[in-house]
Amino acid sequence: MIIALASPRIASALDEGLDKIKRFLSEASAQGAEIVCFPEAYLPGLRGQDFEVLPFDHTQQERVLQAVSQWARTYAVAAILGMERLVQAGRQIVAFVIDAQGKVQGYQTKNQLDPTEEPFYVPGNTRRLFEVNGIKFGVAICHEGWRYPETVRWAAVRGAKIVFHPHHTGSDQEGVHLRQWGAAGGPLELTRFRGYLILLGGGIHDATNTSRIPA
Repeated sequence: MIIALASPRIASALDEGLDKIKRFLSEASAQGAEIVCFPEAYLPGLRGQDFEVLPFDHTQQERVLQAVSQWARTYAVAAILGMERLVQAGRQIVAFVIDAQGKVQGYQTKNQLDPTEEPFYVPGNTRRLFEVNGIKFGVAICHEGWRYPETVRWAAVRGAKIVFHPHHTGSDQEGVHLRQWGAAGGPLELTRFRGYLILLGGGIHDATNTSRIPA
């Protein structure tokens, strides 16, 4: 299975973000990818950072899901889409999974929030598996994947072959250039978003070791 990890720059408008998603799905499909994983909370953007987050309500949420579902079907490629989900208690960070037929299989919530995220979000309480082309996988979003190994263990003991780990990392405004995996200091990256794959039985692979859609 060819997997694409998309690292788009922060969108300044919803239409810009949607255009990037469409382009990356098209390019991934042309390269033979079967799944494209987008960053944590790509739309509307992760709150509490050094940039303005786009307006985002139920109308925008449904618009994004409908558009990306249509493009997934058009390009015959599945998408793991980092978004917000609005619930009665507040805003959740989630990853929606859309298959290559354009069907929303469901979503994985971020259940363990970083303390800096607590003023903006409420935690979820779901944990589930997804399946694309016979491959079962889970999703662990940013902080919970780094700090809580049970988020990966849960998927592994239930037959997952992959755990996707979308997250938001560093800044493109300040810090040092990240030139080596695990290097100390705040990374000043080409983009502030990254994605990792935890291949169960096969180690951890970053976006440079997989089929990647460039920013």
